[in-house]
Amino acid sequence: MSAEQRRSGERVVFERGFGAQMMGIDGTWRRPCMMEDVSETGAKLTVEGSIEGLNLKEFFLLLSSTGLAYRRCELAWVNGDQIGVNFLKAADRKKKAARGGSDQMVEV
Repeated sequence: MSAEQRRSGERVVFERGFGAQMMGIDGTWRRPCMMEDVSETGAKLTVEGSIEGLNLKEFFLLLSSTGLAYRRCELAWVNGDQIGVNFLKAADRKKKAARGGSDQMVEV
């Protein structure tokens, strides 16, 4: 699904990109990326380095240098060094938290 085919929400396009980090749910990997655009439901990222072999089914998009501002994501599409991600809803996280997890980070 291309950025133009997003289901809902207006996109905010960053002229120079917005520096961010992708991090595995389990914290075992991290990749720098640039957020090219964002909407309420997802974003388009340009990833630095290879994504081959990474578990991109679910991961964090860290929006601050301390990692305290983040979004939980799932991969939507890949096109070269660019990927599309869907933001996971709070209801999805609440179900997981009820099973025994706790988040210490603040989502934006």
